[in-house]
Amino acid sequence: MQKVNYNEYLPDAFESLPDGAFLTVQSDGEKNTMTIGWNLVGINWSLPMTLVMVRSSRHTHKLLEDTDEYTISFPLQNQMEEELKYCGSHSGRDHDKFEERDLQPLEGRQVDTPVIGGCDLYYECEIVYRQHMDPDKITSQAVRDCYPEGDYHTLYFGQILDSYMAE
Repeated sequence: MQKVNYNEYLPDAFESLPDGAFLTVQSDGEKNTMTIGWNLVGINWSLPMTLVMVRSSRHTHKLLEDTDEYTISFPLQNQMEEELKYCGSHSGRDHDKFEERDLQPLEGRQVDTPVIGGCDLYYECEIVYRQHMDPDKITSQAVRDCYPEGDYHTLYFGQILDSYMAE
């Protein structure tokens, strides 16, 4: 793995994001990964930061509430299309996605949570702020339309502790 500046491959990451990336969390020895298609990366509080959003109904949400870290693994070449589809449609409550899809957890360099082997770009993040969405604060109908069931996201701001590319 080769260390890179967190923003060096942002255009590639954003271009691949509609196909998905892996958000991985580990808490009390239990690990889970899910597919994300929304992500923000930038500077907040003078720190390199990611923002991930997870609905409270997701198994990953429970794990995120019990830990202070997560990783994001980006397959930039669309090489893990089937794995991303599976991880986006099966819950870690009922499935061991790592075993069922032969996902290779690779040890994190700065955090206890693994990254997903076979990807290209990796972020290791420490949660510095979390906030559940307040539906009364939503001013856009387009945003409201994303929540017909009222299953709102929790926003997790993660300081990027390490970013690297597979060699």
